[in-house]
Amino acid sequence: MNSVILTSDRGTFTNFGGMSTLGYVACLPYRVVPRPLMNYIFAPEVRMKNGEPEYVPYALRKVEAALHANGITDVSIIPPQLLEKYVNENTKVLGINVHDPYGLSPVTFKLTMLFGGGESWTAKFFDELSETVSRLKSKYHFKVIIGGPAAWQIGLKKPDWVDTVFNGEAELDFPLIVKKALNGEELPGSITGRMPKVNEIPTIIKPARFGEVQVTRGCPRGCQFCSITPETFRSIPYEDIEKEVKLNLSTGYRDIELVSDDILLYGQKKLQANEEALVKLFTMVKNLGARYITFPHISAPGVLSAPKVVNEISEIAGLKEYMAEAPVVGLETGSVKIMRHYMNAKPFPWKPEDWKYVITNATPIMNDAAIFPCYTMTIGYPEETDDDLDQSIDIALSIIDNKFKAWVFPLPVIPMTSSHIKDNPFPYMDKLPSKYWDLLYISWKYDLYITRIMMPHMSKKMNPVLSGIVNMMTSSIFSHIEDVFRELAETHGHKAEDFANINLNTVTGFIKSMYWLTRATVSTSASRNPKKISS
Repeated sequence: MNSVILTSDRGTFTNFGGMSTLGYVACLPYRVVPRPLMNYIFAPEVRMKNGEPEYVPYALRKVEAALHANGITDVSIIPPQLLEKYVNENTKVLGINVHDPYGLSPVTFKLTMLFGGGESWTAKFFDELSETVSRLKSKYHFKVIIGGPAAWQIGLKKPDWVDTVFNGEAELDFPLIVKKALNGEELPGSITGRMPKVNEIPTIIKPARFGEVQVTRGCPRGCQFCSITPETFRSIPYEDIEKEVKLNLSTGYRDIELVSDDILLYGQKKLQANEEALVKLFTMVKNLGARYITFPHISAPGVLSAPKVVNEISEIAGLKEYMAEAPVVGLETGSVKIMRHYMNAKPFPWKPEDWKYVITNATPIMNDAAIFPCYTMTIGYPEETDDDLDQSIDIALSIIDNKFKAWVFPLPVIPMTSSHIKDNPFPYMDKLPSKYWDLLYISWKYDLYITRIMMPHMSKKMNPVLSGIVNMMTSSIFSHIEDVFRELAETHGHKAEDFANINLNTVTGFIKSMYWLTRATVSTSASRNPKKISS
């Protein structure tokens, strides 16, 4: 029947070629990444198998479970490129999950700015979905409800084909809105879902991409730039986690990713790691048959507070064999002033003035446990000066000078409408402190170095052919891109204007890009294997 269909745009509804970090390629301008590379490497289409998509994002699985728990069982999850095949006169509701529909996420905002502006691939994919949905809605007259972590972007400019913008969590109120739509009732233009208690969050009923299982929701640290408020923090019960792990493993997944905004806060006691709860959690997942256990986020203060726990969970999770665990870690700033103002609880149990000590001592603990942090920084606060940037440069150099295996990504701080800084101006290029460009250069120069070291490990779970291509591209492109970041620093970003007219999505542009890539590969290979000159 397909009375309720759930979907997302292509930038979200993909398996990223088997390596989730490749999803960041879609944050680049559409112009500079040829579509064939997106189609076959970075964001391949998800195929149907036995009536189900091969890979489904975890968020859609949770929404599906919430609907089933409320008696709405005629629900299908359909990849965006197949909507025209499955949507029909029986379709009454289309639910869409969005992560970056207008290209305003920090990573996308930064990368599009650095490479000459224009529409990102994330926005391009949403545009393509928009065209399809608009056309189908005019034919079948279903209701469209759009939500997800970037629903705030839709709220800035609501398309005329959207009936309801759904902010917040889905479990309690999304099923109620769907029931209204099924009954032909009027829908609100926007709504913020209430926060469910842990016993009101149903477990998924079908497997999720990458074997994902949520273990916490929210974060109790209360940073003002984040949409997650302290009162939202919850640890999911063991029995619910166990059900989802078993489900994923029973359907062929070998590894499990424990979704959390800070894995060390599972079962936390006043922001302190709960060793017993964490060891029990990881041991349970391992005993159920997981090969590797990964997690997308961890915090430096948590690591420094509980080094023994970090090593214990690393051993259980098999991270020293995996050698590719690269969670996102909030570094944010080196400025004591900025930290006190916007994220005073970030270093807890330490103080803002201890932040450099926390980072320089937590990072080697992570590296010893085969955890390689992707540090993200937030830059562009209205009162931020070059003096503040000097402190941020200093903390970045403390990572670089110690040769820690870690990335440092200085990102613009985005005033999300769901955060406490919603009234701050957007950090456009001309608004950034001049020393941002120095921070950007030293960070990215080191990031390229670390990526070369880590990419063979990070790509080993991919299809061998794709892994080879990705490693070749990494070697080739990175050999030349350092010059780009140096020129951006020297020109305070104005070098980006030179990229504005590049378009590799024309026939000529694609041929040129393949020529440049081939030439760079040959050049890199020759430099590494010089011919011996006969005497």
